Amino acid sequence: MEFRDKIYKIVKNIPKGRVATYKSIAIAIGQPQTSRAVANALAQNFNPKIPCHRVIRSDGFLGGYNRGGLTHKAKLLRSEGVLVKNNHVEPKFILPSQ
Repeated sequence: MEFRDKIYKIVKNIPKGRVATYKSIAIAIGQPQTSRAVANALAQNFNPKIPCHRVIRSDGFLGGYNRGGLTHKAKLLRSEGVLVKNNHVEPKFILPSQ
């Protein structure tokens, strides 16, 4: 399975109302030093079945979103019940690293 496919498989399983970090995705695929590569792979994804908006930075900041920017990413997360303030997600919504 390709690097990108491993990422997409994990991201597909992030439930509504929760988020994961780029770092936790990198850890989950067994390559903990590849957080930036995870972010780059998600930035190139336009498949609506992959909920890229549910992946954020380790500091809680939303990070980028290729389908409408931070405002749209925050709107999507809020519609799923995630508390977003000043483009940061409240820690209780962040899934622990696997």
